[in-house]
Amino acid sequence: MNFNIDLHTHTIASSHAYSTIGEYVAFAKSKGIVMFANTDHGPAVPDGAHRWHFGNLKVVPHIFDNVAVLRGMEANILENGQIDMDVPILKQLDIVLAGLHPNLTPTDSDTHTELLIKVIKSGLVDVISHPGDIRYPYDEQAFLECAKENNVAIEINSSSDVNSRFNSKDRCIRIGRMAAKIGNIVSIGSDAHICHYLGNFENAIDTLEKAGIKEEQIINRSAKSVLDFLSSRGHSNLQDIRNHFGL
Repeated sequence: MNFNIDLHTHTIASSHAYSTIGEYVAFAKSKGIVMFANTDHGPAVPDGAHRWHFGNLKVVPHIFDNVAVLRGMEANILENGQIDMDVPILKQLDIVLAGLHPNLTPTDSDTHTELLIKVIKSGLVDVISHPGDIRYPYDEQAFLECAKENNVAIEINSSSDVNSRFNSKDRCIRIGRMAAKIGNIVSIGSDAHICHYLGNFENAIDTLEKAGIKEEQIINRSAKSVLDFLSSRGHSNLQDIRNHFGL
């Protein structure tokens, strides 16, 4: 498997990350990455970006030095089953990831399952990020079936058990095997916090292969498949990116 689109990255707007959008673009060009999603953390974590950051992403060109840039965020799932951004701003974004993060104190499987399913059914989130995090047990089959039913992608995260969420590899593979069987849509993300990790999918590809996930399940397989998925999720402000790829 070979992917040249990365749907999960962080810039210095999340202050535990270390590169600017421009540095990502420059590195993308050097590595043959044709598209990436800028998905900084929402404001519920201590160093997440302010809501103004996401509201102003419209100033970031979709085509930046011949690289396609998706304006997005990685939202935080809150204890009430909502996420940490208001709907008008979410509707301006090209892609919305959401995950369980340390803003949420881990409790029990039933609670985590309820939160994930509520977020999926909200219609506001396109991708559930790093679902293999071992700190948050949940009913994996119920989660995956709900995601499939609601056209929400699950992420295979290339930083899990490499840069963070250590000891999660076995769970990532297990969830991947269930996703392969159920037929979930899958998103691949480096979860880069510095530009030099952009497009580093070695760990994710290993998980995909061990899980038996088919290439046709993976939205990163082409620019068209990414844009078609985002359009199916209601994101309509993507024509300039389509034009860039001749779609």
